[in-house]
Amino acid sequence: MKKALLIKIRERESVAISYFNFLAPFPHHLLVLHRPIILRSPVRLLRFPATVRLAAIQSPPARLLRFAAALCLSMFALLCLHLPTFAQKNVIVYQTDFGLKDGAVAEMKGVAIGVSPSLQIFDLTHEIPAYNIWEAAYRLQQTAPYWPAGTVFVSVVDPGVGSSRKSVVLKTKSGHFFVTPDNGTLTLVAKQLGIAAIREIDESRNRRQHSSESYTFHGRDVYSYTAARLASGTITFDQVGPKLPDTVVRIPFQEPVYSNHVISGNIPVLDIQYGNVWTNIDGATFDQLKLHIGDTLHVKIFHSDTLIYTGDMPYVTTFSAVREGAPLAYLNSLLNVSFALNMENFSLSYHIYSGPDWKVEISSKNE
Repeated sequence: MKKALLIKIRERESVAISYFNFLAPFPHHLLVLHRPIILRSPVRLLRFPATVRLAAIQSPPARLLRFAAALCLSMFALLCLHLPTFAQKNVIVYQTDFGLKDGAVAEMKGVAIGVSPSLQIFDLTHEIPAYNIWEAAYRLQQTAPYWPAGTVFVSVVDPGVGSSRKSVVLKTKSGHFFVTPDNGTLTLVAKQLGIAAIREIDESRNRRQHSSESYTFHGRDVYSYTAARLASGTITFDQVGPKLPDTVVRIPFQEPVYSNHVISGNIPVLDIQYGNVWTNIDGATFDQLKLHIGDTLHVKIFHSDTLIYTGDMPYVTTFSAVREGAPLAYLNSLLNVSFALNMENFSLSYHIYSGPDWKVEISSKNE
């Protein structure tokens, strides 16, 4: 009867291996290994427990069988150690400004499946406004924390395709991977999730075959191909290419700050379906105003240095707390301060949009 041995890896994972072929002729007894087998590498620690029970033989000496069993386990362990271990979720999430009107997104996915048919492929969005690197940066920050460590993101909003801008893979301290041009796309995730390491893609090894004459579709030929190789375990993170300094191209913007009873922040993005205005003012910063539900906020919104909107609105928890068409301030699903008109479009009504050059100031009207 076929049996399996369970080996613990990193105290959390387990791998079942068959020892049918090794021990099938000897089904009747047990052999005990009295010492733990420990194998170390820069990647993982394998520790086999001090007592490993195996179906044993009737005639050869126990010492010989112990040695043979230990050798079998060691060979399997070394096999595990040679497998890539950095991005084994087998998951790729795509984001582009391509839209879905043509075949570009399908080409990228086809390249990935060609590398490994077992990959799981998902879409973040393909509706980033054309050339809008800032919005690409925000959407990565918005969504990446909800995906498990090991997920590989491909973001292609690349107006500088074919230029001297670097093609990179960022590994964050959270264990996520981002394959993208280093053109500002990594501004927010690098800050939010932390930089563990950055590598430049070596196109001599990590580029789709027979694509060297194509200069305008790195999303397909370089980024999707490299992401698929990384996510599938074909390459390790170290094999992406040479290591770069732990810094990325950053887009400047107003970070949330409290000073003299006023909070300043940025409008990184709109809740585009409804026209609500989302800020980057987090709950902890907002709490410094010491507001209560129902208190009134004074709000100013600037585009560059031009005042676009000023007004007062209540701080509430739901849209229905005010009449239809009335303004309100609330914490959105990311727990950041946001503004809306109940059942209407704040953005269109006041010509307010988003980006690194949009700034907001809020203060308590009750002071």
